[in-house]
Amino acid sequence: MRLLPRSDLPQVAKELRQSVLDNVSKTGGHLSSNLGTVELTVALHYVFNTPADRIVWDVGHQTYPHKILTGRAGRMTTLRQLDGLSGFPRRDESEYDTFGVGHSSTSISAALGMALAARQKGESRHAIAVIGDGAMTAGMAFEALNHAGVEDCKLLVVLNDNDMSISPPVGALNRYLAQLMSGRFYAAAKEGAKQVLKVAPPLFELAKRFEEHAKGMVVPATLFEKFGFNYIGPIDGHDLESLIPTLENIKHLNGPQFLHVVTRKGQGYPLAEADPVAYHGPGKFDPAVGLVPSATPPKTTFTQVFGQWLCDMAAQDERLVGITPAMREGSGMVAFHKRFPNRYFDVGIAEQHAVTLAAGMACEGLKPVLAIYSTFLQRGYDQLIHDVALQNLPVVFALDRAGLVGADGATHAGAYDIAFTRCIPNMSVACPADERECRQLLSTAYAQNHPVTVRYPRGAGAGVQPDADLTPLPFGKGEIRRQGRKTAILAFGSLLYPALQAGQALDATVVNMRWAKPLDTELLAQVAREHEQIVTLEEGCTMGGAGSAVMEALQSLGLVLPVLQLGLPDKFIEHGDPAKLLAMQGLDASGVELSIRQRWPQAAPSLA
Repeated sequence: MRLLPRSDLPQVAKELRQSVLDNVSKTGGHLSSNLGTVELTVALHYVFNTPADRIVWDVGHQTYPHKILTGRAGRMTTLRQLDGLSGFPRRDESEYDTFGVGHSSTSISAALGMALAARQKGESRHAIAVIGDGAMTAGMAFEALNHAGVEDCKLLVVLNDNDMSISPPVGALNRYLAQLMSGRFYAAAKEGAKQVLKVAPPLFELAKRFEEHAKGMVVPATLFEKFGFNYIGPIDGHDLESLIPTLENIKHLNGPQFLHVVTRKGQGYPLAEADPVAYHGPGKFDPAVGLVPSATPPKTTFTQVFGQWLCDMAAQDERLVGITPAMREGSGMVAFHKRFPNRYFDVGIAEQHAVTLAAGMACEGLKPVLAIYSTFLQRGYDQLIHDVALQNLPVVFALDRAGLVGADGATHAGAYDIAFTRCIPNMSVACPADERECRQLLSTAYAQNHPVTVRYPRGAGAGVQPDADLTPLPFGKGEIRRQGRKTAILAFGSLLYPALQAGQALDATVVNMRWAKPLDTELLAQVAREHEQIVTLEEGCTMGGAGSAVMEALQSLGLVLPVLQLGLPDKFIEHGDPAKLLAMQGLDASGVELSIRQRWPQAAPSLA
C-alpha cells in the first residue's frame, strides 16, 4: 500500500470498508467501530513504517481493517472461530499486532513502554497508541498520560473520538489549523518564543494564556497540553487529505504528541450509521437487508433475568441503586435506566471507581448492585478487598459472563472469579444453576448484610423460567437433585444439567451446591459419608476454585475420600463456539461421564 500514490488511497479505503462489511456479515463480530476506523488505519500504515513503528490498538474492537491490511485478508472468514483469527490483536498472530488487548485503556501505557524501550536501546522508531473516547474515561489512561508528558520519546496518542461531530465549515478550518500546528515551523517558532519570553516571566505567562485562549476557540480543550503533550486537532478521521499530511508532520516532531480525530461509528454503511449500538457486535446477516428479528423467539438469557430482577427489586426497595462500568446494554440495564434514571450510575470504563463508588454508597445506607462482567471485576480487585470486603459492606456483585464466553476468547472469559473472591473474608459466592435460581439467589444476595457475588454465564441456560416474585433461597444451602450410589457429583452453577445427564448414566448422586462460599458443609458431610468418591464440577478454574473449597472442607471435617476435580484447566481457553469449547475441556455430559469412568473404572455401571 505504501507504494501507491496518495490519490489511490480513497479507493483503498472504499475496498477495505466493503471487505470489513462482507466478512463480518458472514462471521459475526464487531462492525460499527471497525467501519469507523478504516481511513485512520489506512493513514497510519501509509505514513508510519509498521511494524518497525509500533501501533497499539486499544480494546481491539477497531482492528479488523488493520488485520485485513496486514496480510490476514484471506483468513477473515475464520474470524472469532475455533483455530481462526482472534477478534482482538494478538502478538502470536502477526508481527503487526504489537500488543495483545481485550480490556480497554491499556494502549497508552503499553505504547509508552515501547517508546521508552526504543529510547533505552537507541532505536529510532515511533510508538502510536490509538484509543477511543470511551476508553479515555479510565484512570489508567490518565496515569499513562501523566507519565508520558514528562518523557522525551517518540510517542503519539491518537484519540479516536466517535462521540462528537464537526460541521463542514469547522472541519475545513480544523484541517488547516491541524496541519499548521503539526508543522515544524510552528513547533520551532513556539519553542523559540518560549526561550525568549522566559527572561520576562509576565510576558511569557501572557503569551501562554493567549495561546490557550486562541486554541480554545477551535479545539475542545487544552487539557492534554497540561499533561505535557503537543495537542493537534480535532480533525476529520474520515478525510485522508487531512489525516495523512498531519501524520507526516507529526512524524518529525519531538516529544509526546496527541492527535484528536473525529470518526463516526458505522461510517459508510447507512444501517450501522443509523443504529451503531445494534450493529456493534451483530451475528451473521445479509448486508443488503440488515439485521432482522429471528423467526424463533430467543431464549431468555441470564442477563435478561438479572435486568428484570433489578427492576422488580428497585420497585420494592427505594434504597437500591444500580451501577455499571459502561456496560448498560451488555449487563441488561437498559430497562432499569429508563425506569429509574436517578438510581442508575454509569461510571464509564472505570471498574476500580465503580467498586469504591458502590462502597461509598453502601456506607450511607443505600443498597448498591454492581453489574459487571466477571473478567472486568479483576480490574477492581484491590478495591473489592480494601474498600468493600474489609469494611464488610453490603454490595451485590452481579457477575455476568462467568465461565467461557465463546467468540471473545481468553480476554473476556470469566474463569477466575470463584478462586479470587472466595479467598476474601466477608465475601460470599453464589452459583445459580439456571434462570430461576439466578433470580432467587440475587434476592438472597440482596438480603445479606455483607458483600456477595452472584455469578452466571453468558446467554441462556437450561430454560427454567423464573418465578415473578422475589422469594430468596436459603443462604449457603445446597440440595440433592438426584440420589444415586457410590459416586456423588457436586455441581456449582449451570453445569448442574450436564452433571444430571452424567449422573443418570452412572447412577451417581448429583448435588446442586449453589454456593461456593459458604459451602453447605452439613450437606457435604452427609454426602461424603454415604459415598465412596466425590466429583466436583465447575465452569471456572480448578486451581483455587470450588473443587478446592470442597477438599479444604473435607479435610477440616476429618473426612477422607477420593475427589476428582473437573473444571477449566490451568491454561487460557481460546475463542470458538461455547458448547464446543466446553466439550473440549470435558465439561459436557459425555465428557463428565468419561472422566469419571476413566478415574474409577469399577465404580460405575458398564456402558453396555
